[in-house]
Amino acid sequence: MRLTPLILAVCIAALGLYGCTNAPGRPAPGDIPIVPSEISDFNTLYAQNCSGCHGSEGKGGAAIPLSDPVYLAIADDEVLHRAATNGIPGTSMPAFAQSAGGMLTDKQVDVIVRGIRERWSKTDVLRDANPPPYSSSEPGDASRGSNAYSAYCSSCHGTEGRGGQKAGSIVNGSFLALLDDQELRTMVIVGRPELGAPDWRGDIPGKPMSAQDVSDVVAWLSSQRPKFPGQPYSDTAKSTGEVR
Repeated sequence: MRLTPLILAVCIAALGLYGCTNAPGRPAPGDIPIVPSEISDFNTLYAQNCSGCHGSEGKGGAAIPLSDPVYLAIADDEVLHRAATNGIPGTSMPAFAQSAGGMLTDKQVDVIVRGIRERWSKTDVLRDANPPPYSSSEPGDASRGSNAYSAYCSSCHGTEGRGGQKAGSIVNGSFLALLDDQELRTMVIVGRPELGAPDWRGDIPGKPMSAQDVSDVVAWLSSQRPKFPGQPYSDTAKSTGEVR
């Protein structure tokens, strides 16, 4: 069969294009980087955005472990979404969503929240337990909180919260400046299991903290927060040039 000039030209062009797709140095499809906003893999998103504070595999770091099933039992998806989207103003938790100045799309925030829930939550972790609510609209009482602290917390953190044989200070000004009252409440309820700190059930065997106890301890801790954190020297020390 004789090829017409037009068909011959098309065939030559096709061969040329095929050769270009296999030319040396041409990137393969797998070599082309993914646009950051199109990443949809949970492991990648978690590693890049969460693991620095919450630890590899959610096991905890500077912040609470997201793999703690007790935490996930009291904090619903709305809590996780709100924290990941907007951060927690006044604390070390930044906003990650583009709508709040971060880098993640709403779909990527959904992937992170869903992945945390699917991998680390346990539906029966609390069984018949009745945990204090994640948040409370009623403020606690600091004076009652001092007594509740003595009963439930002082055996580890010391009589004044400045540290004991089992745990460090919980009234350190720099520590309290990094946490808002809700974060303190969460910590009192769920503990820090990766550090050996028990949840609301384990401070006194057989006598879990009530919701009021939790609110009162948080109020007492909040009352210890310095107005101007990060100033370790007294006025006298500064005026005399004393270095400690």
